[in-house]
Amino acid sequence: MIVGVGIDLVEVARVARACDRFGDRFLRRLFLEEEIRYCQSFADPSPHLAARFAAKEAVSKAFGTGIGPHLGWQDIEVRRRESGQPYVVLHGKGARLLEARGGRLVHLSLTHTESHAAAVAVIEGVQEPSIAAR
Repeated sequence: MIVGVGIDLVEVARVARACDRFGDRFLRRLFLEEEIRYCQSFADPSPHLAARFAAKEAVSKAFGTGIGPHLGWQDIEVRRRESGQPYVVLHGKGARLLEARGGRLVHLSLTHTESHAAAVAVIEGVQEPSIAAR
């Protein structure tokens, strides 16, 4: 069962400007240490940061909360499997929200070009019982 779907599109230049203007304060407010380390391993971290920004927004939209009092930037972490596939780890409020909504997994897809980054998040929940089983 699908609990929620979210999508977000971000201009890479907007994230790059925020990094230039606010530096480490901006990065540490939005991203966890491993996310920052991964993105900064590239010659141009901006597209990778923008993709993670879009991912966090997409997850928050899938929950229907947006980023705010019910779900914060640090509650959503984007990781990568050895294959390169991104996945979401929810912390704190995010983990509690997933449980409260009956979710069990957040599927994530990321893409970016030189100018834009996008993400789609799908929250999968537990299967509803069939009508016959009720």
